[in-house]
Amino acid sequence: MANSAQARKRARQATKQRAHNMSLRSTLRTAIKKVQKAVDAGDKAAAQAVFKESQGIIDSIADKKIIHKNKAARQKSRLSAAIKAL
Repeated sequence: MANSAQARKRARQATKQRAHNMSLRSTLRTAIKKVQKAVDAGDKAAAQAVFKESQGIIDSIADKKIIHKNKAARQKSRLSAAIKAL
C-alpha cells in the first residue's frame, strides 16, 4: 500500500495508464485477427485490404511502445507471408 501522497498518485496514474495500454493491445490483437480471418477465408484481395489497414495500427502501437518495434515488424512480416502464400 502506498504511504506517501506521491506514491498514491503514481499508483492512480499507473492504473489509468495500464487500462489505456490494455485497450491499445486489444485493438492490436483484433487487427491481427481480422487479417488472419481474411487469409483463412482464402480471399487474397480482401486480405490485402485488411492488411493495409492493420499495418498502420500495428505501427502506431509500436511507436507508443506498447509492443516492441521488432515484434511489430515480425507480425507484419508473418501476415504478409501468409497473404503471399494464398
